[in-house]
Amino acid sequence: MKASVINQNSENETLIRELYRIAEIQDAKAFVELFAEDGYFWDVSAGTKYYGEDIGKTVEVYATAFPDMHRELYDIYVLEDENTVVVELSLNGTHKGHLQLSSGTIEPTGKTIQVPCCDVFKIENGKVKSFHCYSAGTILMGQLGLF
Repeated sequence: MKASVINQNSENETLIRELYRIAEIQDAKAFVELFAEDGYFWDVSAGTKYYGEDIGKTVEVYATAFPDMHRELYDIYVLEDENTVVVELSLNGTHKGHLQLSSGTIEPTGKTIQVPCCDVFKIENGKVKSFHCYSAGTILMGQLGLF
């Protein structure tokens, strides 16, 4: 499918920008409320899918590990089906807290990260049906000094 940049008037762009805004203020409950009842978040690099209230854990985990976490949005695209939104961004912050991963916990390193990421959203009836987060896990681990 051909991709095109979403214009400022797109309802889907507004929804996704609101999702990122809520993640920035670390409001896990409001984050979950933007998802469809059967929606999910898949953290691809961590190999974990979250459903229901557990979707909010993703906000909490990164807020704990990187209290100054900022998501810098580079480009937002919508596919011709108008229900698929793709965002290129970076995850930026300082590792000041424990990072809980499915493989274990990483102790704070004090190092700064700027991790490339690509997020793919499917939207249905004004809610996020699926959110696939493709963050560069090996770059994250390298920036934390683990490689």
